[in-house]
Amino acid sequence: MLEEANLLEEDIETGSARRSWGAYIELDNVQYATSLFWQPLQNASDPFQEVEDASAGVMEGADLFCIKGGKAPQFGICVSHEGYKSGENVGAVALATALSDIGSYVAVFKTNQGWWYVCVRNDIILSDGDMLFLDEEEAKEQFMSMLAVPDWGKKIAPKEWGLEETEELDLAEVMAKGAKSRLQKIKALRGTKLLMVIVISAVVGLWLLSSLVDKLFLTPAVRPVVVPIKPKVAPKQVEQVVEIKPWEKVPDPQTTMLECQKGILALNGILPPGWTIGNISCSGSSVATSWRRDIGRLSWAKQALEDSGLQFSGYAFSADGNSLSASLGVTKPEEKMSPPQLRLAELQNELNDLFQKIGVKIAMSVDMVKSNTGQQYKRLKFSIDSPYHPQTWVNLLIKYSGLEINLIRYSPGSRVWHYEGAIYVL
Repeated sequence: MLEEANLLEEDIETGSARRSWGAYIELDNVQYATSLFWQPLQNASDPFQEVEDASAGVMEGADLFCIKGGKAPQFGICVSHEGYKSGENVGAVALATALSDIGSYVAVFKTNQGWWYVCVRNDIILSDGDMLFLDEEEAKEQFMSMLAVPDWGKKIAPKEWGLEETEELDLAEVMAKGAKSRLQKIKALRGTKLLMVIVISAVVGLWLLSSLVDKLFLTPAVRPVVVPIKPKVAPKQVEQVVEIKPWEKVPDPQTTMLECQKGILALNGILPPGWTIGNISCSGSSVATSWRRDIGRLSWAKQALEDSGLQFSGYAFSADGNSLSASLGVTKPEEKMSPPQLRLAELQNELNDLFQKIGVKIAMSVDMVKSNTGQQYKRLKFSIDSPYHPQTWVNLLIKYSGLEINLIRYSPGSRVWHYEGAIYVL
């Protein structure tokens, strides 16, 4: 029993036992990387600075990338120690180029490795639109949440899901038509930089060779000159960088939850005649949603926004006037120190026991966060679905020190709240 407990502890520490996503799929003996983080590419002729900036800021630790060309150039980044390797084919690029005639589509493909979710909007792979789910229900939930968005050119899903207006495609056949793009190292020397290194190395080599010849054959012997030794000067002290641990500046989770609830309920109360509201999401700084026109008119929706009395960060209608997107700012929570109190296994066991007790399913995974000095800190990410609003959950969750709330999403159709957060551990 002790050996089994130790093995379980080791699996939990690495996070491999509970990871909810996969890094690759395999089709006809060809391996394709999946679950990359995608960003728009501004300078397609020299993308490397943008990629390096993203690896340092948007996704710290990323060391591999690839490029997607076409109408809307993008780059995807990932971390090699999560199962990726240089030279590996990239699935999203092959699929996007194979379906380049379809500007917008949402898809889930059933593979031997899991359920691959891909979402492309106006020729752009969404930042979270390339994900290999290991759990079918998670993939289906993500797919269903995007169906509320209008104007998809194609909706692709497994036939056994039985969803109307969707079709199933042979993934291997589609991927064979796509362009090949491979992962490459972000820090590798290339292009102009590589040429400069070669030129500089050659110049330095010639200089060293000429200096050696000059010293050996051309320079006359000279008598040594005695030079007084200068007193040693103490080296200048290097200013130490003060490390800021990630849990020392955590946005107050209670404020985040209550402000998100306030904003979500405010948007949910806007009901333009003949329009249907979609999912409402809050990231902590803003709340956003969209409405789809059924039988209503654009002017009715605009009037409903104006009558709400809310101060919107912005809103816009689609080109055809059949959809409306709007966002609402919320009060930014204060940052506070919230140090971890439990080890990973202790926290995981406590959360499992708590949620088993109340009969709610919780999904957990482990990831690492870097401080300003590069030191890594471990946290336990979690997600739950519940019919209860944040005010019901706030006292239950804020008792865990090191807690941060990253996303709250409400589905008006099913009246289900989705929560995503993380808790730092010792």
